Amino acid sequence: MENKLPFKETLVEACSMGVKNALSLICVAILYVLTVWIPYLNVGTTIAINSIPAELAKGNIINPLFIFEAKYRKNMGEFFIIVGLMLMAEIPAFFMGIIPALVLDIAWSLAILLFIDKGLTSLDALRKSNELTYGYKWRIFFLSLVLAVCIALLQGIFSGICNAFDLQTLGAILSGIISILTVPFALSLEAIIYRELTSESIEAENAE
Repeated sequence: MENKLPFKETLVEACSMGVKNALSLICVAILYVLTVWIPYLNVGTTIAINSIPAELAKGNIINPLFIFEAKYRKNMGEFFIIVGLMLMAEIPAFFMGIIPALVLDIAWSLAILLFIDKGLTSLDALRKSNELTYGYKWRIFFLSLVLAVCIALLQGIFSGICNAFDLQTLGAILSGIISILTVPFALSLEAIIYRELTSESIEAENAE
């Protein structure tokens, strides 16, 4: 099996891509937070947000207003089917132990991207995601864990400082700001994982 997703290189590239696209992705996150309460529109924006890693993987520039495009509301039924199928399997798996649920979550982590980017059906997207992540689940897990720990540490540091000066409200605000500021890096990491694990499929399609 080809050695994809080298740990250090992947994290460095995710940071570089995150910095490069920081402004536009932060604007996307802010627009999403401001409009997520609007029924129907929020379904389209949620699907659009989920499509960002595929666009970043292609090197595309993200226009923050793209999340309001009507095309993302067109396939909401299939989107809910994928999410529903994932939850129907992951919830029982969780009660069997957190590890089975975690394995399923990682195995199907590319399904929504494959549905949006490649136009696969719900079941085909889940099967393809499971196939592409085979042999890389632990690497994906630890890459994601490093990012999550870094975010938690930043939030903990600022929260601790604010609590020390009895500024809990400010601490909560800073925690929210940090969450938004780290969005570009989370999306960039997902983009690199998606690009690397689908690269052979793309090359095969181009060859045809």
